[in-house]
Amino acid sequence: MKNIILIPILFMLLIPIKGWSGITFNKGKIQKVVVSSNEEDVVYTALQMFQQDYVKVFDTDFKFSDKKGNILIGTLGLKTKAESLLSQRDIAELSAHDEAFVIIVVGDKLVIAGSDKRGTAYGILELSRLIGVSPWEWWADSPKEKKEQFSLPEDYRNLQYPSVARRGIFLNDEDWGLTPWSNKTYEPSEVKGRIGPQTHARIFELLLRLRANTFWPAMHKCSEAFYLTPGNKEIADKYGIYVGTSHCEPMVRNTNAEWKKYGEGDYNYITNRENVLKFWEQRVKELEKSDNIFTLGIRGVHDGKMEGAKTAEQQKEALANVLKDQREMLARVVNPDVTKISQVFIPYKEVLYAYKLGLEVPEDVTLMWTDDNYGYIRHFPDSVERSRKGGNGMYYHISYWGRPHDYLWLASTHPAQVYTQMKLAYDKGVQDMWVLNVGDIKPAEYLIELFLDMAWDIKAIPNNKEGLNQHLKAWLSREFGMNMANQLLPVMNEYYRLAYIRKPEFMGNTRTEERDPKYKVVSDLPWSESYIRSRLNDYEAIEEKVKALSNGIVPDKKYSWFQLVEYPVLCAAEMNKKHLFAQLARHGKSNWELSEEAYEQIQLLTERYNSENNGKWNRMMSSHPRNLPVYQQVSRINAENSMEEEVLPLYKFNGEEYHSFNGTKPIETGMGYENGAIQISKGSSVIFEIEVEGTDSLLIEMALAPNHPVNGEQIRYAISVNEEPLQVIDYSTKGRSEEWKLNVLGNQAKRKTKHMIQKPGMQRVEIKAIDEGVILDQILIFN
Repeated sequence: MKNIILIPILFMLLIPIKGWSGITFNKGKIQKVVVSSNEEDVVYTALQMFQQDYVKVFDTDFKFSDKKGNILIGTLGLKTKAESLLSQRDIAELSAHDEAFVIIVVGDKLVIAGSDKRGTAYGILELSRLIGVSPWEWWADSPKEKKEQFSLPEDYRNLQYPSVARRGIFLNDEDWGLTPWSNKTYEPSEVKGRIGPQTHARIFELLLRLRANTFWPAMHKCSEAFYLTPGNKEIADKYGIYVGTSHCEPMVRNTNAEWKKYGEGDYNYITNRENVLKFWEQRVKELEKSDNIFTLGIRGVHDGKMEGAKTAEQQKEALANVLKDQREMLARVVNPDVTKISQVFIPYKEVLYAYKLGLEVPEDVTLMWTDDNYGYIRHFPDSVERSRKGGNGMYYHISYWGRPHDYLWLASTHPAQVYTQMKLAYDKGVQDMWVLNVGDIKPAEYLIELFLDMAWDIKAIPNNKEGLNQHLKAWLSREFGMNMANQLLPVMNEYYRLAYIRKPEFMGNTRTEERDPKYKVVSDLPWSESYIRSRLNDYEAIEEKVKALSNGIVPDKKYSWFQLVEYPVLCAAEMNKKHLFAQLARHGKSNWELSEEAYEQIQLLTERYNSENNGKWNRMMSSHPRNLPVYQQVSRINAENSMEEEVLPLYKFNGEEYHSFNGTKPIETGMGYENGAIQISKGSSVIFEIEVEGTDSLLIEMALAPNHPVNGEQIRYAISVNEEPLQVIDYSTKGRSEEWKLNVLGNQAKRKTKHMIQKPGMQRVEIKAIDEGVILDQILIFN
């Protein structure tokens, strides 16, 4: 049983009384730490991090000893003093899990023990959490608050271990943030695009604090490849990080940057096999003693289609040979028992077609699935895939460059969407590797921690709206205090709700990488004047609330407040004002100056982001990634067509406003246009009741979360009014269809059905989930 303190906000600050026993840290009192000289590097790294935290919090240092002390640290198997104080129960529970740790108090001694090197490191940094240090102490300038005293009682026991074996992040689309910030500000280099070891040390510190162990480096052509930068390999080893690579970078090779330097001929396995294998083997030999996850297979250079194969059958045959060659290489260079090496195969794009044709992937290799780039998972493992020894993984996005539109600026994916998708993935057997595309890390701080908290302990967040509210509130409380968290929670929920309806990056009604020129020009969204003004009022409310709360922020938290709350909320509000006032102005219903003022506010806020705290984050934040039309000042052009007319329904219900249900009670997810979406279990139904007079038919519009099928090729619901036969509706989409694009831009899949009314009066509308994954957002009823 795990004893989890997920985000400790109420610390065990005890004033010792007569008869009390345990351990107490006091301001100014030096503690002695006992740690073996046989520990791995990552243990000492974590201890140095905790030491820095301890000095800041208690204004004193601690000393190291190999004999006597009050804090004893050790990894199982090294025969340390820490291990000698563990009970048989402690040893048995630790031994049962990789990367587990236990913290216990024995008399006046604090014991931290790990099942392996990472477990010990996580245990050490759990102390930092307990004394109030945020994992974002450096990355979001969260201050380390001073304390007079901190105590743990003699019977204290805290056992933790991960739910997901490999947990981490992918730096991607780093062109406008991380690369220029690292290369020009934090770690200046004359080598263009270099992200050096000092930057990666900071990233790996964050990962350790978030109990993560996996890292996919930045891989765009604007950045120097991770392993071409001196010191990067060594710093990854120091922090005990598994370095892997994305679906188009096999064998830990950044093909996009490295083939042109070290490859010979075409990157074509079919026609140039010997040189391709030589290219891979050079890197494998460099990493034979490091912790790595080897991505198997092959694609083209930088997310391109595999070269040389003209058909899916040819791709399948070539990939079978590639896998054989890569496995033989790993066995020869890294470990004769290739099943002991972390490996992953990612069925993505054309590789997925080859997989579906029957490509055999070795049983010990993890199969890694993906979402549709907009947070909706495309494939969940079937029973055969779940039974594989290598298990299953998920590559998930909260930042993306591509069709139908990028979202690289603000991190506004709804936490409930992340939770419901990743919880379902876990329940379907995706428990071996989770990687989150985080863009530049900032400003995605909360979503990163939510994702990694789930990966660490899938049960820590209850599976409902209130569970997510508790998690967000605890996060806000840790960063800004309980009083501020109570006031901030509705603000941040509203921030995510409004962005769920339409992300700030989608407000121009433009699209990227589309050939039709109409998508290159900012144009009207299909919203009425009434709805636009309502949305503007909603943003105005949270903007004014944040500005008011800003006056109460203490000076040492002003930088973290601006980065975590003020910048994202205010910029989202100003982006909406810029485009919505412009839409009204195009129709003569507002002043253009209001739109232009909003544009200027975004520039000022971004300048502030890049200049505060002595310019620490200079170049990290761009207000116009890729210089897309949505980020520019809106041109003063009058509309040729009239605005959308609002058609009011007879009734509108959020999913959670159902009258009754049959079967399993639906789950209130917290998602949706009004945060009222529910998840309906397969075979269960919800019933709505309405009063109808003066019509013999109804038109019912269902708005559902645009999930993809969980099993098979369909995701269906059934609907009936009164005793009429059920109408079964499939709302799945194929590929990058126009319907799918509209779905992900608006976070709803819509279907309409017509129903006859036999007699006026009370009508019973029933919606039944035929398949798994049905999430009902809203139901609109028209006559």
